[in-house]
Amino acid sequence: MERLARRLGVPDAVVIGLGSMLGAGVFVVFAPAAAAAGGAGLLLAVLVAGFVAWCNATSSARLAARYPESGGTYVYGRERLSPYAGFLAGWGFVVGKTASCAAMALTIGAYLWPERARLVAVAAVVAVTTVNLRGIGKTATATKILVGVVLAVLALVAVTGVGAFSVDRIGAPGSPGPGVLTAAGLLFFAFAGYARIATLGEEVRDPERTIPRAVPLALGIVLAIYLVLAVVAVGVLGADALAGSTAPLADVVTAAGLPGLAWVVRAGATVAVTGVLLSLVAGVGRTTLAMARRRDLPGPLAAVHPRYRVPHRAELAVAAVVVAVVLLADVRGAIGFSSCTVLVYYAITNAAALTLGKDPGRRLPVRALAVFGLVGCLVLAVSLPLSSVLAGFGVLAVGTLWYAARHRFRGDQS
Repeated sequence: MERLARRLGVPDAVVIGLGSMLGAGVFVVFAPAAAAAGGAGLLLAVLVAGFVAWCNATSSARLAARYPESGGTYVYGRERLSPYAGFLAGWGFVVGKTASCAAMALTIGAYLWPERARLVAVAAVVAVTTVNLRGIGKTATATKILVGVVLAVLALVAVTGVGAFSVDRIGAPGSPGPGVLTAAGLLFFAFAGYARIATLGEEVRDPERTIPRAVPLALGIVLAIYLVLAVVAVGVLGADALAGSTAPLADVVTAAGLPGLAWVVRAGATVAVTGVLLSLVAGVGRTTLAMARRRDLPGPLAAVHPRYRVPHRAELAVAAVVVAVVLLADVRGAIGFSSCTVLVYYAITNAAALTLGKDPGRRLPVRALAVFGLVGCLVLAVSLPLSSVLAGFGVLAVGTLWYAARHRFRGDQS
């Protein structure tokens, strides 16, 4: 079996995790989360989503260090639970993240050229796929540049918003009821990028050391950024204006009395979402590769390019599906759909981590965190908007039926 080249150290892995998380959360999710939970509820939801993500990150890091190969929870579920558990995780990841890729591409189009959003989205998919096909080293370098630009823009928003900030706009904190849980489920979409580090496990140097360091470091940096920007956004705009905003961070700058800088924020949003799309296509391609190696997807998708050592057929197939979704489908609600399927993916991650037992020398209660992560993922998944829950579990059911039919056919052939 052809193997991918191990080229990523801790800094590169952290950068890929940051590039996968920052764009989706900061520029897309705050508005619907505020609509679900209100101002103070949004801040609580960020903490809830961050805690569940931290539990998942701990489980992911332990499993990735044990199984340093492409595929993430698709591999962990197969090895620790059952072939079906691995398939369900891989199916949920590929389907959910493909929808995320389409949503991110259309977001780029909406920011750059709203009248031709689909055309711009297709061009974005082609561009990031071309970069990824040149090798994971090129992906890490491009993502590093994108992350630097995004961090500068986010710092501009935070500093600018301080002058117009008012604690009174945040409001009194409410109880963590359904609205907060719904918002946390939506916000989880913004944290899920750290999985990219695990799905790239076959390309990480010294994975037993690199992955457990890179995953929590990337997640911690992003959680701090989200909290600061959530506080600034609510404190400047108020919950109602934030909930109705289509470009919340640009509106923060405008409300602070500097509308001329809004274009800088919009450009930063485009850069950020491009970084997310770059890493998403790479991650989905690696999971597709892992599933094809075990014939859960067509075998030809397992090919690795002889020169660039990337799963070129898998990435081209993913790009083709994303382009089809961009051109033909309405991707509204894609965030909720993606969150639902990816939360199920992480529920399987935590269930697999529970089978590892204790880690000698580790002070963290890793088994308790896996339990919290498992329960948290399921609670947040069913707390999402009903349409997202029905669509997400419906697609998982379709995958289950296909899996059962395929194995029955194999049994009849033997």
